[in-house]
Amino acid sequence: MTRLSSADHQEYWQKWTDSRDVEAGDALVRTYMPLVSYHVQRISVTLPKSVNKDELKSLGMVGLYDALEKFDPSRDLKFDTYASFRIRGAILDGLRKEDWLPRSSREKTKKVEAAIEKLEQKLMRNVSISEIAVEVEMSEEDVYHTMNEGFFANVLSMDDTPLEDDGSEKSHLSIKDEKTLTPEEHIIKKEVLNQLIDVIQQLNEKEQLIISLFYKEELTLTEIGQVMGLSTSRISQIHSKALYKLKAILQKHIH
Repeated sequence: MTRLSSADHQEYWQKWTDSRDVEAGDALVRTYMPLVSYHVQRISVTLPKSVNKDELKSLGMVGLYDALEKFDPSRDLKFDTYASFRIRGAILDGLRKEDWLPRSSREKTKKVEAAIEKLEQKLMRNVSISEIAVEVEMSEEDVYHTMNEGFFANVLSMDDTPLEDDGSEKSHLSIKDEKTLTPEEHIIKKEVLNQLIDVIQQLNEKEQLIISLFYKEELTLTEIGQVMGLSTSRISQIHSKALYKLKAILQKHIH
């Protein structure tokens, strides 16, 4: 991240807020660009290799520019938080519109899911990746990758509401107050959290650690590999397997 002194940072924000000074805007963009890289890295982990990271970065930059245009410094909200919301939202919104999962990948996902259902009904238990791989005549790594794509596709379809685009200033400046919940939302949130805790505890110790380091501590897969003494590809495999398990267990909870 481009480091600015506190005085310079405040001066650039003042110039940008007061007169949309171009130089100040450019300096602020350079300062906060690492936020774009961060969200591209995290979102791209479970996307197909066919998805170009530069395209994701372009979407993220749109979110960053939008955040700079719409941010109100007088509000009790850090720009990093607001920008992260807009950057992530812009990337996800772009992915929704582009239908990023190729038809061939969707067909492979359906094939794997059908095989899982067939084997579980036949064997009356959870099936292993190796058993699925034999059934669908794919490598275990390919099965991991296919399930990972399918999991993210499901998450994407129910993820954050796309960025508002009704042209009103109010819609661009409003962020849902996540701290204020209705009584019904309190109950639902408590039930979901209890279910999630229950589900995560069913993962093995290594899977739980990777899920915690990635989603709670916000380390990259490479950093997790360094912590655990494993290769990035191995961490990616374990992460994919954990997501597959979580999806399977959650589906049983839901149904």
